Amino acid sequence: MSPPNETHAMTEVRAAGDREDRVAVGLVQINNSFSGQNYLPYSIALLQTYVQQKSPDPGRYRFLPALYKRIRISDAVNALLGADIVGFSTYVWNGRISLEIARRLKASKPGIMIVFGGPHVPDQPEAFLRANRQIDLAVHNEGERTFLKLLEAFPDREAWRGLPGVSFIAADGSFVRNPNIDRVRDLDEIPSPFLEGAFDEIMAANQHESWIGLWETNRGCPFRCTFCDWGSATAGKVTKFGEERLFREVDWFAQKKIEYIFCCDANFGIQKRDVDIANYVAETKRKTGYPVALSVQNTKNATERAYLTQKILSDAGLNKGVALSMQSVDMTTLEAIKRDNISLDTYMELQRRFTKDKVETYSDLILGLPGETYESFVKGVDQLIENGQHNRIQFNNLSILPNAEMGDAAYQAKYGMVTVESKIINIHGERVELDDDVPEVQDLVVATAAMPKADWRRTRTFCWMTALLHFDKLFQIPLIMAHGISGISYRDMIEAFMAADPARFPMIAEINAFFEKEAQSIQNGGAEYVFSKEYLGIYWPADEYIFVKLTADGKFDAFYAEAGRLLAETVKQKSSNLPMDIIDEAIRLNHALVHQPFAKTDLKVRLRYDLLDYWQKVRAGEEALLRESPLVVEIDRTSKPYDDFQKWCREIVWWGNKKGAYLYSPRAAAVTPELAGHY
Repeated sequence: MSPPNETHAMTEVRAAGDREDRVAVGLVQINNSFSGQNYLPYSIALLQTYVQQKSPDPGRYRFLPALYKRIRISDAVNALLGADIVGFSTYVWNGRISLEIARRLKASKPGIMIVFGGPHVPDQPEAFLRANRQIDLAVHNEGERTFLKLLEAFPDREAWRGLPGVSFIAADGSFVRNPNIDRVRDLDEIPSPFLEGAFDEIMAANQHESWIGLWETNRGCPFRCTFCDWGSATAGKVTKFGEERLFREVDWFAQKKIEYIFCCDANFGIQKRDVDIANYVAETKRKTGYPVALSVQNTKNATERAYLTQKILSDAGLNKGVALSMQSVDMTTLEAIKRDNISLDTYMELQRRFTKDKVETYSDLILGLPGETYESFVKGVDQLIENGQHNRIQFNNLSILPNAEMGDAAYQAKYGMVTVESKIINIHGERVELDDDVPEVQDLVVATAAMPKADWRRTRTFCWMTALLHFDKLFQIPLIMAHGISGISYRDMIEAFMAADPARFPMIAEINAFFEKEAQSIQNGGAEYVFSKEYLGIYWPADEYIFVKLTADGKFDAFYAEAGRLLAETVKQKSSNLPMDIIDEAIRLNHALVHQPFAKTDLKVRLRYDLLDYWQKVRAGEEALLRESPLVVEIDRTSKPYDDFQKWCREIVWWGNKKGAYLYSPRAAAVTPELAGHY
């Protein structure tokens, strides 16, 4: 419930009518669409609600319908021409379109006031403001208090000099950067846009939309990772919204049937109460069915709470897997990026605990970090798999954010960082091409002093080959079995695929060449993902693209034949006395288990060894002993068939990404003497 004075303020706004002195305010927070869904414009809704409830004269302001997604620039300009002042909330995914809308808007209506805020506004903004003179004023850090002060002063531009947390180019050409306003310590000073009806109008006007909720339970980050702008923006201290308010917001999500919530906290689980919050969301889903999913950034260095919160979310089906974002496991690199105060042991222990509890995890690594070499990166991947990460490692390319420490030219020079401008492409995103648009770009790191360009390409190729063989599950069982019986490292086996002789292993060599070409393309400013018009018309990770293409081209059998010979040769070099029939069986089993479209029959795979039990125990983090125990693995491929190739691409390969759900569920039956003749 709103306090009486705030409810009265909202009533005044509604009753204000057409006062001649009303200030028309436009707000713009353009987000990318995701699988046909759009984000509620949370940041600008905070500004609007704060003004409407904290202004001594809220009826003075008339807010235009918010712009919340990419549309034609000319249409956006036309929608904003009636405004006296327009505020843009900007980040990497909307920086250029926001600037272009503002430029055209200023050209069409020179007297309009343009305000930019959000993480994309540089902390040291003089060059940015001089290059973009369509911006009248920039707001830094938290914007609620400053935006209200700005509106109260409007249209008096002389008052800007007394506004905290703003920067601008003055009429005489001088640059002004005022000290930041103090952060809000009691976040409940900021009214909830959900509970105060800020989204009612936009949802009523766009009933066809499927909405994603952006949600904060706290603000701030105590860590100062150099690639991130979170810690630098909030100076460490974590502030909190009230728990009762958060529970009511969860109720709102359920009432409005919001399926997906993205939590904007830097470290969910850092507060003791986060366990209670997770439990409340889980209980709300159990009672109402909503929200369907809650995505959070896991906290660091808080092993028990991180475990409890993520276990609660996982048990409730609110996540597809627990993210363990170590970014690197090399101490030299961790020191360079100021993450050496974050315990790797925490991540390793969480990985082991979740694995034993059958909670899927995925690990984040960033390619191209300062100090990281090909050797240290590959060694880290091997270590993570050895520690039990068999579900997914997400190999992310390093992108420079403007307000991160890494964005400083001196920092980049120190580590020999080479960047290239690249279009921002969403994984599994559609190619949306409006006839009046500007593409968003990012600065990708494609080499460092420790990882020259050739090494970066080799590392990127290693990432894709590892994903294809191990995490896409195409060859995971043979790799695990070969490692188990010979002790050969995972990296040695994967590198053998990268070095396949084109004359003897043409298909593997062709895949490797494709990965190398894609890595070179990225270094030349190409897309991070592979666009396929034939396969859903989306951008695929290169490894998944190969998975789909092998299937589409009917080359799965040939792939397994070639890969089997290559692995056998690689393992034999380790020792010539190993029981290679075990690996042969592992290849047959893995081949049969990979989910394929148009399957017309069920399969039975006869094995001499209990490979299924061994593989499942390794994946579960349990002690695994290989037993000679004849069995038949029955594979049901027809009860839920896929006779539509595009549907298979979407539901198996795309949607299975985080969960690694690419295999059929096998059922093993022991072969007894009396049953031997039946198989």
